[in-house]
Amino acid sequence: MANQTGNSAGKRAEIFVSRIEQKIYLIRGQKVMLDADLAELYGVKTKILNKAVKRNLDRFPEDFMFQLNNQ
Repeated sequence: MANQTGNSAGKRAEIFVSRIEQKIYLIRGQKVMLDADLAELYGVKTKILNKAVKRNLDRFPEDFMFQLNNQ
């Protein structure tokens, strides 16, 4: 009898990867994710995610976070 547990875990992983891939956008030639989408994936409010990133800037690459403007 085949083990169904491994297959089920694999399908869940595929679904999770698919959810992430759908939230990656190409903006001005750069792959980006919106803070709201990242917050949703982590299960926190957007404001909390942004505060955590700002509090720990030394843990992220320089180009990790940016803000779009009208230019």
